Amino acid sequence: MAGHSKWAGIKHKKAANDAKRGKVFSKIAKLITVAARDGGGDVTQNPHLKLVVDKAKSANMPNDNIDRAIKKGTGELGTVTFFELVYEGYAPAQVALVVDILTDNKNRTASELRKLFDKKGGTLGSPGSVSWNFETRGVIELPADSIGEEDLMDLVLEAGAEDVKVEDGHLQVLCDPQSFSKVQQAIASANLTPSFAEVTRLPKDTITVDDKKKAIKVLNFIEEVEDHDDVQKVSHNLDLPPDLLDQINA
Repeated sequence: MAGHSKWAGIKHKKAANDAKRGKVFSKIAKLITVAARDGGGDVTQNPHLKLVVDKAKSANMPNDNIDRAIKKGTGELGTVTFFELVYEGYAPAQVALVVDILTDNKNRTASELRKLFDKKGGTLGSPGSVSWNFETRGVIELPADSIGEEDLMDLVLEAGAEDVKVEDGHLQVLCDPQSFSKVQQAIASANLTPSFAEVTRLPKDTITVDDKKKAIKVLNFIEEVEDHDDVQKVSHNLDLPPDLLDQINA
Protein backbone atom coordinates (compact mmCIF):
# COMPACT_ATOMS: atom_id res chain seq x y z
CA MET A 1 0.00 0.00 0.00
CA ALA A 2 1.90 3.12 -1.03
CA GLY A 3 2.16 3.43 2.67
CA HIS A 4 -0.82 4.96 4.33
CA SER A 5 1.27 5.02 7.50
CA LYS A 6 4.01 7.04 5.80
CA TRP A 7 1.41 9.75 5.27
CA ALA A 8 -0.01 9.65 8.78
CA GLY A 9 1.59 12.86 10.02
CA ILE A 10 0.63 14.86 6.95
CA LYS A 11 -2.91 13.49 6.87
CA HIS A 12 -3.53 14.11 10.55
CA LYS A 13 -2.32 17.70 10.29
CA LYS A 14 -4.60 18.24 7.35
CA ALA A 15 -7.58 16.74 9.16
CA ALA A 16 -7.06 19.16 12.03
CA ASN A 17 -6.95 22.13 9.64
CA ASP A 18 -10.07 20.94 7.85
CA ALA A 19 -11.93 20.61 11.13
CA LYS A 20 -11.20 24.26 11.93
CA ARG A 21 -12.72 25.30 8.63
CA GLY A 22 -15.72 23.07 9.08
CA LYS A 23 -14.97 21.18 5.89
CA VAL A 24 -14.76 17.75 7.47
CA PHE A 25 -18.27 18.02 8.88
CA SER A 26 -19.82 19.32 5.67
CA LYS A 27 -18.16 16.58 3.61
CA ILE A 28 -19.20 13.81 5.98
CA ALA A 29 -22.73 15.25 6.13
CA LYS A 30 -23.01 14.73 2.37
CA LEU A 31 -21.94 11.09 2.76
CA ILE A 32 -24.50 10.55 5.51
CA THR A 33 -27.27 12.12 3.44
CA VAL A 34 -26.51 9.92 0.43
CA ALA A 35 -26.22 6.77 2.57
CA ALA A 36 -29.58 7.51 4.21
CA ARG A 37 -31.13 8.31 0.84
CA ASP A 38 -29.97 5.03 -0.67
CA GLY A 39 -30.54 2.65 2.24
CA GLY A 40 -32.79 4.33 4.80
CA GLY A 41 -32.11 6.24 7.99
CA ASP A 42 -31.81 3.33 10.44
CA VAL A 43 -28.16 2.59 11.19
CA THR A 44 -29.06 -0.90 12.43
CA GLN A 45 -30.54 -1.76 9.03
CA ASN A 46 -28.18 0.22 6.79
CA PRO A 47 -24.53 -0.96 7.07
CA HIS A 48 -23.23 1.79 4.81
CA LEU A 49 -24.94 4.47 6.90
CA LYS A 50 -23.47 2.96 10.06
CA LEU A 51 -20.00 3.07 8.53
CA VAL A 52 -20.34 6.75 7.67
CA VAL A 53 -21.93 7.67 11.01
CA ASP A 54 -19.04 5.93 12.79
CA LYS A 55 -16.66 8.04 10.70
CA ALA A 56 -18.59 11.16 11.71
CA LYS A 57 -18.39 10.27 15.38
CA SER A 58 -14.66 9.58 15.17
CA ALA A 59 -14.31 13.12 13.76
CA ASN A 60 -16.32 14.44 16.75
CA MET A 61 -19.18 15.58 14.55
CA PRO A 62 -22.10 16.75 16.75
CA ASN A 63 -25.10 14.41 16.95
CA ASP A 64 -27.41 17.20 15.79
CA ASN A 65 -25.41 17.50 12.57
CA ILE A 66 -25.57 13.74 12.05
CA ASP A 67 -29.33 13.60 12.66
CA ARG A 68 -29.93 16.53 10.33
CA ALA A 69 -27.90 14.90 7.55
CA ILE A 70 -29.85 11.64 7.95
CA LYS A 71 -33.18 13.48 7.78
CA LYS A 72 -32.08 15.25 4.60
CA GLY A 73 -31.40 11.85 3.09
CA THR A 74 -34.75 10.37 4.12
CA GLY A 75 -36.63 13.44 2.91
CA GLU A 76 -37.77 14.61 6.33
CA LEU A 77 -36.00 17.94 5.80
CA GLY A 78 -36.79 18.38 2.13
CA THR A 79 -35.08 16.81 -0.86
CA VAL A 80 -31.40 17.16 -1.70
CA THR A 81 -29.82 15.86 -4.90
CA PHE A 82 -26.19 14.79 -4.85
CA PHE A 83 -24.29 13.24 -7.73
CA GLU A 84 -21.48 10.74 -7.12
CA LEU A 85 -18.68 11.16 -9.64
CA VAL A 86 -15.18 9.77 -10.13
CA TYR A 87 -12.46 11.78 -11.85
CA GLU A 88 -9.12 10.35 -12.92
CA GLY A 89 -5.86 11.99 -13.84
CA TYR A 90 -2.31 12.81 -12.87
CA ALA A 91 -0.62 15.09 -10.37
CA PRO A 92 2.83 16.51 -11.16
CA ALA A 93 5.54 13.83 -11.54
CA GLN A 94 2.95 11.56 -13.22
CA VAL A 95 1.45 10.47 -9.90
CA ALA A 96 -1.90 8.83 -10.64
CA LEU A 97 -5.02 10.15 -8.91
CA VAL A 98 -8.57 8.85 -8.56
CA VAL A 99 -10.87 11.54 -7.15
CA ASP A 100 -14.20 10.66 -5.52
CA ILE A 101 -16.70 13.50 -5.72
CA LEU A 102 -20.09 14.24 -4.19
CA THR A 103 -21.70 17.35 -5.66
CA ASP A 104 -25.03 19.06 -6.16
CA ASN A 105 -23.78 20.72 -9.35
CA LYS A 106 -21.79 18.59 -11.79
CA ASN A 107 -20.95 21.43 -14.17
CA ARG A 108 -19.58 23.67 -11.42
CA THR A 109 -17.42 20.90 -10.00
CA ALA A 110 -16.08 19.90 -13.41
CA SER A 111 -15.15 23.48 -14.25
CA GLU A 112 -13.45 24.14 -10.92
CA LEU A 113 -11.44 20.91 -10.92
CA ARG A 114 -10.37 21.39 -14.52
CA LYS A 115 -9.05 24.85 -13.65
CA LEU A 116 -7.29 23.50 -10.55
CA PHE A 117 -5.56 20.71 -12.49
CA ASP A 118 -4.52 23.07 -15.29
CA LYS A 119 -3.22 25.76 -12.93
CA LYS A 120 -1.24 23.44 -10.67
CA GLY A 121 0.43 21.22 -13.25
CA GLY A 122 -1.93 18.24 -13.20
CA THR A 123 -3.73 16.49 -16.04
CA LEU A 124 -7.29 15.20 -16.08
CA GLY A 125 -7.71 11.86 -17.84
CA SER A 126 -10.57 9.87 -19.32
CA PRO A 127 -12.52 7.24 -17.35
CA GLY A 128 -10.35 4.17 -16.83
CA SER A 129 -7.10 5.97 -17.60
CA VAL A 130 -5.64 5.32 -14.13
CA SER A 131 -8.30 3.44 -12.14
CA TRP A 132 -7.03 0.13 -13.56
CA ASN A 133 -4.01 0.58 -11.28
CA PHE A 134 -6.13 0.63 -8.10
CA GLU A 135 -8.11 -1.97 -6.19
CA THR A 136 -10.75 -1.30 -3.55
CA ARG A 137 -9.93 -2.72 -0.12
CA GLY A 138 -10.94 -2.28 3.48
CA VAL A 139 -7.91 -1.06 5.42
CA ILE A 140 -7.71 -1.04 9.21
CA GLU A 141 -4.56 -0.06 11.07
CA LEU A 142 -3.69 -0.46 14.75
CA PRO A 143 -0.61 0.51 16.77
CA ALA A 144 1.90 -2.33 16.61
CA ASP A 145 2.05 -2.57 20.39
CA SER A 146 -1.72 -2.93 20.86
CA ILE A 147 -1.89 -6.66 20.05
CA GLY A 148 0.39 -9.39 18.74
CA GLU A 149 0.38 -10.00 15.00
CA GLU A 150 -0.66 -13.66 15.34
CA ASP A 151 -3.39 -12.80 17.86
CA LEU A 152 -4.74 -10.14 15.53
CA MET A 153 -4.65 -12.57 12.63
CA ASP A 154 -6.66 -15.14 14.59
CA LEU A 155 -9.17 -12.44 15.49
CA VAL A 156 -9.80 -10.95 12.06
CA LEU A 157 -9.39 -13.88 9.67
CA GLU A 158 -12.52 -15.48 11.09
CA ALA A 159 -14.38 -12.23 10.37
CA GLY A 160 -13.32 -12.27 6.71
CA ALA A 161 -10.01 -10.41 6.63
CA GLU A 162 -7.62 -11.34 3.82
CA ASP A 163 -4.26 -10.40 5.30
CA VAL A 164 -2.48 -8.92 8.30
CA LYS A 165 0.98 -7.38 8.04
CA VAL A 166 3.29 -4.93 9.75
CA GLU A 167 3.56 -1.66 7.85
CA ASP A 168 5.74 1.20 9.12
CA GLY A 169 5.16 0.47 12.79
CA HIS A 170 1.47 -0.33 12.39
CA LEU A 171 -0.46 -3.56 12.17
CA GLN A 172 -2.42 -3.39 8.95
CA VAL A 173 -5.52 -5.47 8.22
CA LEU A 174 -6.73 -5.81 4.64
CA CYS A 175 -10.15 -7.12 3.70
CA ASP A 176 -12.77 -7.19 1.00
CA PRO A 177 -15.11 -4.15 1.25
CA GLN A 178 -18.07 -6.46 1.95
CA SER A 179 -16.29 -7.84 5.03
CA PHE A 180 -15.20 -4.45 6.36
CA SER A 181 -17.99 -4.00 8.93
CA LYS A 182 -17.57 -7.53 10.31
CA VAL A 183 -13.82 -7.10 10.64
CA GLN A 184 -14.34 -3.77 12.39
CA GLN A 185 -16.79 -5.39 14.80
CA ALA A 186 -14.33 -8.19 15.57
CA ILE A 187 -11.62 -5.65 16.38
CA ALA A 188 -14.00 -3.60 18.54
CA SER A 189 -15.08 -6.74 20.43
CA ALA A 190 -11.46 -7.14 21.56
CA ASN A 191 -11.48 -3.55 22.90
CA LEU A 192 -8.98 -2.44 20.29
CA THR A 193 -9.04 1.07 18.80
CA PRO A 194 -7.84 1.44 15.19
CA SER A 195 -5.72 4.42 14.25
CA PHE A 196 -7.18 4.26 10.74
CA ALA A 197 -10.19 2.44 9.26
CA GLU A 198 -11.57 3.05 5.79
CA VAL A 199 -12.66 1.41 2.56
CA THR A 200 -10.24 2.90 0.08
CA ARG A 201 -8.44 2.39 -3.20
CA LEU A 202 -4.95 0.93 -2.99
CA PRO A 203 -2.45 1.25 -5.86
CA LYS A 204 -1.09 -1.87 -7.50
CA ASP A 205 2.03 -0.04 -8.68
CA THR A 206 3.51 3.10 -7.13
CA ILE A 207 5.56 6.08 -8.26
CA THR A 208 8.53 6.92 -6.04
CA VAL A 209 9.41 10.61 -5.85
CA ASP A 210 12.77 11.15 -4.15
CA ASP A 211 13.34 14.82 -4.98
CA LYS A 212 12.19 17.11 -2.15
CA LYS A 213 10.94 19.97 -4.34
CA LYS A 214 9.01 17.61 -6.59
CA ALA A 215 7.60 15.74 -3.60
CA ILE A 216 6.36 18.95 -1.97
CA LYS A 217 4.79 20.02 -5.26
CA VAL A 218 2.93 16.71 -5.53
CA LEU A 219 1.83 16.81 -1.88
CA ASN A 220 0.55 20.36 -2.23
CA PHE A 221 -1.32 19.42 -5.39
CA ILE A 222 -3.01 16.45 -3.73
CA GLU A 223 -3.96 18.54 -0.71
CA GLU A 224 -5.47 21.27 -2.90
CA VAL A 225 -7.61 18.69 -4.70
CA GLU A 226 -8.62 17.14 -1.37
CA ASP A 227 -9.50 20.58 -0.06
CA HIS A 228 -12.14 21.20 -2.74
CA ASP A 229 -15.60 21.29 -1.16
CA ASP A 230 -17.00 18.57 -3.44
CA VAL A 231 -14.06 16.15 -3.17
CA GLN A 232 -14.56 13.29 -0.71
CA LYS A 233 -11.37 11.33 -1.27
CA VAL A 234 -8.22 11.34 -3.36
CA SER A 235 -6.52 8.00 -3.98
CA HIS A 236 -2.98 8.14 -5.35
CA ASN A 237 0.05 5.98 -6.05
CA LEU A 238 2.71 8.28 -4.61
CA ASP A 239 5.43 6.64 -2.54
CA LEU A 240 7.96 8.71 -0.60
CA PRO A 241 11.22 7.43 0.90
CA PRO A 242 10.96 7.55 4.73
CA ASP A 243 13.93 9.91 5.10
CA LEU A 244 12.39 12.35 2.62
CA LEU A 245 9.06 12.29 4.45
CA ASP A 246 10.91 13.02 7.69
CA GLN A 247 12.51 16.06 6.05
CA ILE A 248 9.15 17.32 4.81
CA ASN A 249 7.51 16.83 8.20
CA ALA A 250 10.38 18.49 10.08
